Amino acid sequence: MLKKLLKQNTCSECRQCCIFSNYDVFDLPVLSLETRNACRHILPDLEFLSKGKESYLFRIRETNEQGLFPCPILNPETGCMLGDQKPFDCQIFPFQIVKIHERNAIILSYLCDAMMQQSLAELMDFLQQGFAEKIFSYAHENPDVIRYYDGHSPVLFWEEDKF
Repeated sequence: MLKKLLKQNTCSECRQCCIFSNYDVFDLPVLSLETRNACRHILPDLEFLSKGKESYLFRIRETNEQGLFPCPILNPETGCMLGDQKPFDCQIFPFQIVKIHERNAIILSYLCDAMMQQSLAELMDFLQQGFAEKIFSYAHENPDVIRYYDGHSPVLFWEEDKF
């Protein structure tokens, strides 16, 4: 989804967004029922936590010696084992949808060095060309992907009130 802003090899070489610590465990991707089933097909022993009616999170039981844990579906050599079936959160990263004072907004995660090098004008233009609407539309259909804002990331785009 982000190929207009980032080259595929930029993401595949970095993989920073696929590694979590105890501090950013809240950034684990929310999985739809279909994505959870695809994960189980690949790795039958994976465990999940229910986040909502039909949404799930990976259950992480242990970290490495640095207190980190890679996404369980990350293959160190080839990348995400889900390919085009990645969770929505992963497809739109480093953009994230959050709720701020009962209003949805799109923020930019600081974890993506490549995206932080983009100009604000480029990011806003990309969002205005329909990408923001895709994110907001998906969030309305799948509200479990909406996170609460921690106050640390820049807000790029507010959802328009539709009354």
